[in-house]
Order: sequence, then structure tokens, then C-alpha cells
Amino acid sequence: MDILRTPDECFENLPDFDFAPHYKTVDDTEGGQLRVHYLDEGPSDASPILVMHGEPTWCYLYRHMIPLFTAAGHRVVAPDLVGFGRSDKPTKRTDYTYQRHVDWMTDWLQQVDLTNITLVCQDWGGLIGLRLVAAMPERFARIVVANTALPTGDQPMGKAFEGWREFSQSTPVFNTGKIVYGGTTSKLTEAEIAAYDAPFPDESFKEGARQFPMLVPASPDDPAAQPNRDAWKVLMGLDIPVLTAFGSDDKIMAGVDKVFQKLMPGATGQPHTILEGGNHFLQEDVGPELAQVALDLIART
Repeated sequence: MDILRTPDECFENLPDFDFAPHYKTVDDTEGGQLRVHYLDEGPSDASPILVMHGEPTWCYLYRHMIPLFTAAGHRVVAPDLVGFGRSDKPTKRTDYTYQRHVDWMTDWLQQVDLTNITLVCQDWGGLIGLRLVAAMPERFARIVVANTALPTGDQPMGKAFEGWREFSQSTPVFNTGKIVYGGTTSKLTEAEIAAYDAPFPDESFKEGARQFPMLVPASPDDPAAQPNRDAWKVLMGLDIPVLTAFGSDDKIMAGVDKVFQKLMPGATGQPHTILEGGNHFLQEDVGPELAQVALDLIART
């Protein structure tokens, strides 16, 4: 598997991002290796909060939440998915599959060896993170589900998602920073937009970001449809606490929170919330509020 690795200098002097990088090497599933980057902040002996980003962001998305978690005494671990951030970027679109993303992050999580995890997941952070929960439920203590889903292709994805997928494949320049800007209500500064562009010096680094929308199971016979159905069978039998916190302005994920509230036993009786002013990237719009939701869940459970 051929890979690209974003030069370190691309990540210098990013606003509000004074965190030390950490790395693990995972099996690329073809006999080679991929380097996965992650942040690891706070006391090493504290129970971890695992925050997982989605498309087309990276762990920079959680920069305003991490200090709130560590100030409360928690350890925070924030990986970059393969193809994003400081993690390695395979060069071919076909290198990226849903199952490989799950396999890569499973390998990483087992190496970091986190247990008693509070998972905070958004966008593809949920599509992958919830698969990790289903595969290794003994490692997870609670889940905060934020603007994400675990689709099986058995229900239509909706016009907003279809429009996004069409745009992602047809736009000549996949402008990551502007895409994130468009998914916020409060809007980003030029320096923050540049920080979201930082992992991608040119279009050749964006094959993973381009491919992600095509990996969402949108039909019942999608390769990931049955694995996600199998994951749901596990999730529907778990009693670990589950709390939904969705953004009020997110049109793509609107209403999906009800699916988790209905199907996951641990969601019963939880104070599920809609965070006013939060768009798809609610970590940017209402990051402190989302952090407090997670902290309150930990304190209660």
C-alpha cells in the first residue's frame, strides 16, 4: 500500500492546538504498516474519554473540549483516522473501505489498551466508534452520540446526505477547511480554516476524505450493511449508558438521535439534548456545552 505522510511543518503554529503528538503503527491489511496519530492528554491513570472525529476533520476538532476534560481530571485520547490529520494517508481511493477503517482503529485501540472508556463520537467517529463498541463492549463504560449514525442501508439516507455525497465526488477541489466552515453556525476564522486544510498539502492527500461519503451504507446490499446490522444486534443488547447530544442546526443528521434513544437500552431515562446553535460540527459551535454533557454523564454514571 502506497502512502503519503503530511510533513510536520504543516502542523506548526495552529491556533489553540498546543498538544504533543503520539503515534502507533497498525497493520495496513496488505502486509505493510500505517502510522496512526493521536493525542493523549491528562492523567495517564485516569479513565479515558475517547473522542473520535469524522469527515473531513481531524483531532483538531476537539481542541476546545480537551482542556475542559483534563481540567476535570480526565484523560483524553483523540486519534486521527487513517487518511486524516497526522495519520498516514493511503494514496488510492480503493485502499479505503469501511471494514479497513474499523480494522485499523481496532488495532490501534488494542495497542493503546484503553478500558472503562467514555466514547464521544461524531460523524464517521460514530460509524467507526460504534463498531468498536460492538466488537469490544468490555472496554466501554458509556457513550455520547453526537450528530452521527450507524446506517445499514435499509432506510434512505435523505436528500441532504445525497447532496453532500454528490458534491464530494463532483467538486474539482475538495476544500476541507471550507467544508467544515459550511457545517458550522458560529463560523471559523481564516486561521482555523487553514488548520483544517493543514493535513492536505494538495489534492493527492485527500483520497480518504473523497472516499468517505461513498463508504456510508446507502443500500441493503452494501458491503458494510450486514456488518452494521450485526453491530446493532450487539448494541441493542448493551445496558451501558448512552446519551444523544445533537446540534439543532444539523440538517443531515436531524432525527437520527431518536433511533439511538429507541434502540439502545442504555439510552432509557437519559437527559438527551439538542444543543441550540450547534450545526454538524457542533464541537466548533457548542464545544463547551458538549463537553459538559459528557462530564455530567460521567458524574451520574
